[in-house]
Amino acid sequence: MKKVLAVVFSLILLILFLSYCKKKVEVTPPSPPAIEEAPKIEEKEVEKVPVVKEPELTEEEIFRMKTLEELNRESPLEMIHFDFDRYFIRDDAKPVLEKNSRWLQSFATVKILIEGHCDERGTEEYNMALGERRAKSTRDYLVALGISPERMKIISYGKTQPLDLEHNEEAWAKNRRAQFLIIEK
Repeated sequence: MKKVLAVVFSLILLILFLSYCKKKVEVTPPSPPAIEEAPKIEEKEVEKVPVVKEPELTEEEIFRMKTLEELNRESPLEMIHFDFDRYFIRDDAKPVLEKNSRWLQSFATVKILIEGHCDERGTEEYNMALGERRAKSTRDYLVALGISPERMKIISYGKTQPLDLEHNEEAWAKNRRAQFLIIEK
């Protein structure tokens, strides 16, 4: 019996030995599948949609579209200022009136109101007269620049509509003015 066991044991060892010595077959990983090249899609030239450009409005067309309130809010006509107790046009006001004149010439149908204002010093009657002289000298200067007097009206507010309510020279200088209101276009 021992011999049988020894033979069986020897056979088992032999089988194990042989299986261990068996040449291992290298397993190579499968190659990745070939990537098929995607068919090229021809890029069609996208037809360019023509950009519809809105027509640009002329300055005259823009002007016509605006209301009088909008125009006056934009203040295309700048106010001018006067020295104390004076109504002559100062040198610094002349370029302003020339610019205003060019704007009025551009829009020949516009009619304006020239308002004469004063500071709080002086009597009501005196300031009403002074405000009127300021408005009139402003109108006369614009007439000299070629603006028809038919397009301008004048009014004096004296000291009743101050721009600055303070009681000092800086405020008074702001309040001595002629300003413009577009009344018709």
